[in-house]
Amino acid sequence: MKITGEQIRHIAALARLRFDEDEIESFRAQFERIVEYVEKIDELDLNGVEPTSHAMDRSNAFRDDEVAQSLPQELALANAPRKKDGFIAVPRV
Repeated sequence: MKITGEQIRHIAALARLRFDEDEIESFRAQFERIVEYVEKIDELDLNGVEPTSHAMDRSNAFRDDEVAQSLPQELALANAPRKKDGFIAVPRV
């Protein structure tokens, strides 16, 4: 699949990024190589291969959650620069 500079500019605009023409050409070539690689993977005959979400048969490797006492609210808010109604107040975004 041929990737164009215009497609790279469109993706950059969606991400609100600006690139000069050299960077656009570099990214275009990189995207094109990635798409070619994915197209090669699409050519594989996967009949009889079960879909998997993990390459290895592994169960949860993390420890079980344990209920424990948390910090008291006063201590948790002690170093907050601004507090409001028992919460940390942050600037509106």
